[in-house]
Amino acid sequence: MKYHLLYCDDAGDSHWRDVDVALTETEFAPPARSILVSEGEAAKATLFLRLEAGWNEPIHPTPKRQTLIPLAGRIRVTASDGEARDFGPGDVWRMEDTQGKGHHTCVIGDADFDCVIVQFD
Repeated sequence: MKYHLLYCDDAGDSHWRDVDVALTETEFAPPARSILVSEGEAAKATLFLRLEAGWNEPIHPTPKRQTLIPLAGRIRVTASDGEARDFGPGDVWRMEDTQGKGHHTCVIGDADFDCVIVQFD
């Protein structure tokens, strides 16, 4: 399992990095059998968000450290270094570029983009 991490370097540029999620066999919901689970991370808020088809924003840093989990539709996110990644259902995007130049996001295709955002700050 992995997620896409967007982070900011000391020069203020945002970059992508793939992060592998460590899973450990755990008795998660006894009496059910053990399953593979990652370590937990305390969250502050969970939001549902919709970007309508055609939505296209100016470049900006993320307002908070957060993780976006797409439910429907697709977006393209471009880091300030120019690398773009597309996200749809089944992807996970961790935003940590809270400073610097930020990123650009636009909805691709004719469908609205629906997602869940988990905020940590």
